[in-house]
Amino acid sequence: MSNKKLNILKIDSSSRQQSSVSRQLSKRLESRLVAENPNVEVVSRDVTNGLSPLSEDWIAANFTPADQRGEDQKKTLSLSDQLVSELKQADIILISLPIYNFGVPASLKAWIDLVARAGETFSYTEQGPQGLLHGKRAIVTVTSGGVPVGSPIDFATNFLTHVLGFIGITDVTYVGATGLAMDANIAISDAERQIDVLPLQKAA
Repeated sequence: MSNKKLNILKIDSSSRQQSSVSRQLSKRLESRLVAENPNVEVVSRDVTNGLSPLSEDWIAANFTPADQRGEDQKKTLSLSDQLVSELKQADIILISLPIYNFGVPASLKAWIDLVARAGETFSYTEQGPQGLLHGKRAIVTVTSGGVPVGSPIDFATNFLTHVLGFIGITDVTYVGATGLAMDANIAISDAERQIDVLPLQKAA
């Protein structure tokens, strides 16, 4: 890889901490990226801490033109602004995604709601919505007890792919450790092998 600075945003969404396989795999991927890049900065964001569902005040502030927002509205949007800034600055986004009840964790959905903002990460055009975040890559470590990634009952990765594409991130790679409830050792070992051979070129 080049000597140009590589900005990585690492997003963890598992309610588990030390025992989380998705976090473990994402950390392995982060370590490899750091080892292979001489100039890298990693911003870690654990979305299980401090992200609340959207409120009526948040929606009102978001739909108020930026130059007309009061101080209270700016304060209401401050966390969302920070999350959007982290996303804009990132070249590679690492997301740890455990599948909960066939879908994404509520914590990750809360993050999505806070970063999917018209005028910030996408825009409305005559041709329909257009994503504004281009030239980025997302790598997702996805885990499940038994839901196969990409299967008809996998509503997590299909949803995440659509949402990321909606805001302009179309280069999305999934590393899966599925079937953890049946044979965790095999599932984890297979995912680790995927990580170790995954091409890690910086996003164009």
